[in-house]
Amino acid sequence: MAAKLRKGDKVIVLAGKDKGKQGTIASVDPKAGKAVVDGINMAIRHTRQSQTAQGGRLPKALPIDLSNLAIVDANGKATRVGFRMEGDKKVRFAKTTGDAI
Repeated sequence: MAAKLRKGDKVIVLAGKDKGKQGTIASVDPKAGKAVVDGINMAIRHTRQSQTAQGGRLPKALPIDLSNLAIVDANGKATRVGFRMEGDKKVRFAKTTGDAI
């Protein structure tokens, strides 16, 4: 199945502690159905110091379920994603505006 949300997409959070916040997808795990969004679902991870990296309490973005994310259209609103053929290419489009993503 084609991916409705991909790395680099601007998304808005629909549910959870960060509801309403926007961010950009850093990575997607389609098998688990989760994505890591920059600045969303942050947690503190305690890291031991090593020769290369400074230790301490470091904030880290944890994965969030894809069902709790929606892509942001040109108007800045949450929208669903559809697929259509333009010529011989399959493209994603925003259901609210009809614009290709």
